[in-house]
Amino acid sequence: MVRLLRAPGVYTPQDDTALLVEALHTAAVLPGGRVLDIGTGTGALAIAAIRAGAAEVTGVDVSRRAVWTARLNAALNRVPLRVRLGNALEVVAGESFDLVLSNPPYVPASNPCAAQGPARAWDAGLDGRQLLNPLCAKMYELLNPGGVLLMVHSALCGVEATLAQLRDCGLKAAVVQRRWVPFGPVMNGRTSFLERHGLIEPGQRHEELVVIRGDRPERPQGDGGAERAGAR
Repeated sequence: MVRLLRAPGVYTPQDDTALLVEALHTAAVLPGGRVLDIGTGTGALAIAAIRAGAAEVTGVDVSRRAVWTARLNAALNRVPLRVRLGNALEVVAGESFDLVLSNPPYVPASNPCAAQGPARAWDAGLDGRQLLNPLCAKMYELLNPGGVLLMVHSALCGVEATLAQLRDCGLKAAVVQRRWVPFGPVMNGRTSFLERHGLIEPGQRHEELVVIRGDRPERPQGDGGAERAGAR
């Protein structure tokens, strides 16, 4: 059983976290694999990956409170987790992994500027893709040949857009998990904005969560261009 503490202002594991853990177990972590958890929060996903058999797991978060919370939870659960502070695309630049897990901010927000405080865990610009777009663009480079991405987000911010971006960068991509869940406090607090921008139907109070899997093909004989062309 995983025991998790949560400092004030750190994202509480919810339905999206649970759905991603289910996908993690279905995907089966290869023993000895290197794993990156982007937006680690409490470290829940990173710890789940270690318990599933990963040899080396790195959690990254922009929140200092989250970093210290994840480190504390790793110690509490006696697992070897490396946690680093900052933007994952900068912190692990030049590194690659066998599995990348991500529960990024994906909630559409009326303020297009960068979120502040606890809202950094969920606010993601007007269309909810402020973090999704750069993640998708860099995912091929973050994965080893044969590596796997598992990322969860709401269908409100564009499932087809995520699939198309991942495929464009050379990954095979598909939805592997779906679940309808009731709005939580954040979504309920901005229903007028979501309705006004056509992101939800009038009176809609549920959203569909999806887990998207992206696979980087094994490196074939030949150059990198052939690999990318073959992936599509």
